[in-house]
Amino acid sequence: MNDYGLNLHGELLLEEYRQQQPSFRRLRQVVMEKLTEAVKGCGIEVNSMESRIKGEVSLAGKLERKGHKYQTLKDITDILGVRIIMFYNEDVDRIASMAESLFDVDWQNSVDKRKMHQFDSFGYNSLHYICRLPRSRYYDEAMPELNEIRFELQMRTALQHVWSVIQHDIGYKSEIETPLKYHRDLSRLAGMLELADNEFSRIRNSISDYRRRAQKLVQSGELSEVSLDGDTFRSYLQLRPFDQLNQQIAAITQAELQEAPFMPYLTVLRTIGMETLGDVERMISDCADDAYQLALFQLGSTDIDILAETIGLQNLCIVYILKSGGGKPGVIQLFDTINGKMPQNEFLATTITEQASRLSFMHQ
Repeated sequence: MNDYGLNLHGELLLEEYRQQQPSFRRLRQVVMEKLTEAVKGCGIEVNSMESRIKGEVSLAGKLERKGHKYQTLKDITDILGVRIIMFYNEDVDRIASMAESLFDVDWQNSVDKRKMHQFDSFGYNSLHYICRLPRSRYYDEAMPELNEIRFELQMRTALQHVWSVIQHDIGYKSEIETPLKYHRDLSRLAGMLELADNEFSRIRNSISDYRRRAQKLVQSGELSEVSLDGDTFRSYLQLRPFDQLNQQIAAITQAELQEAPFMPYLTVLRTIGMETLGDVERMISDCADDAYQLALFQLGSTDIDILAETIGLQNLCIVYILKSGGGKPGVIQLFDTINGKMPQNEFLATTITEQASRLSFMHQ
């Protein structure tokens, strides 16, 4: 047995700790299972979830310093520690609410260090709950003590965690006297990280608000006010704006329309000058008849029975490029974007440009 220089009371607590190792291991497993299931169910993306059982040497050091504070081993609330690291401040509160529904929280011994507002406290801004596993969530007749052992649950953002780790790594403690220069440097960095933490949350909320507004505008048909980007284009596709043209083209050979990705065309649309969804709508209105005529010329003498559901949008873009004077180079660029650069793209562009040259829209 190791000699840690503890008094008799400390040695007894340490021996009790050794005997209860199976209970701590089982509690750790159950708590992590419950948390993992709950986090998955609420849809919060976490950076990491980790747990540890305090090692014997670490506990002995604590008992040497503070052993007089603990009457029994149950009074030591951090032998089992769990930490959940989130990306955003508001997710800390959401995880905390989830934890409150999962566990019995010892509010008297829990602490929200985020509310201390010390000038250099950013790295310590965790939310610390002291918890018990309620019998309603889990009970094992063979190990009833699992519902009596308290454990510590720490919740913090990724930036708070990084700051805390760095502080620990460089051995900085605010209560240890260090040159004022280092206090100032660290405090300045803490302020920058706290600002970054808040800004990440603000930006995410602003983007969410923008997406909601854009979706409402799309659904209401106010497309001229909606900028063309990845989010709005996805919302627009839900309206299935190319279906009518696709059905017309498919009817030429009684072809089946096969699912295909539309998102590569977002780059094409931007390249040819589409800035809003209203621009895309106008392209459909102005070019749909000519896009159908081009498809009729391409497919009329074939027996093709499967077409990609992007055929309508592809022909719309081709017609728009040719009408706008982009010529064969513009069509090559379209195929380079959709298919990746390959020699066949020039052949395709040449063929299509020659076909289109015989149609009336090229002579208007």
